Amino acid sequence: MAEERDIDADAPIFAIAVAAELSGMHPQTLRQYDRLGLVVPARTQGGSRRYSLRHVEQLREVARMSSDGIGLPAITRILELEARVHELHGRVRDLEDRVRAELEKRPGARVFAAGSTGSVVTLRHGTRVRRATEVVVWRPRTPLEPPTGDNTAG
Repeated sequence: MAEERDIDADAPIFAIAVAAELSGMHPQTLRQYDRLGLVVPARTQGGSRRYSLRHVEQLREVARMSSDGIGLPAITRILELEARVHELHGRVRDLEDRVRAELEKRPGARVFAAGSTGSVVTLRHGTRVRRATEVVVWRPRTPLEPPTGDNTAG
């Protein structure tokens, strides 16, 4: 039995005729959107347009926004912002994965110690603190009463 695999939404797999049919548009409309930079497909070495599932979704979204009365310049900007959000989501996922992997590799990796000035110092796990030979003299703010040798309570 063959394994089921998810299709990469960004893989350029559809020719213009298939993408036009899937999006419910005429191929000439897709060519126009490509020229305007609205939905720009990948190209084969021979120069043929290849659309991905994400492109088809964008084309459907363009059709919906256009039918709602949104102009092409505004649609272009919306698509640019959506692409940026998609890119940033990917970067966040990558960073979360890296942080998770780092935490799994080094549990309890953050160790704290007191520095010579009393400040908190972060150490790497397994690092020893260099012993300080400094002497700290404590001087109270208010002088202490000298002890009296006379116990005349009475």
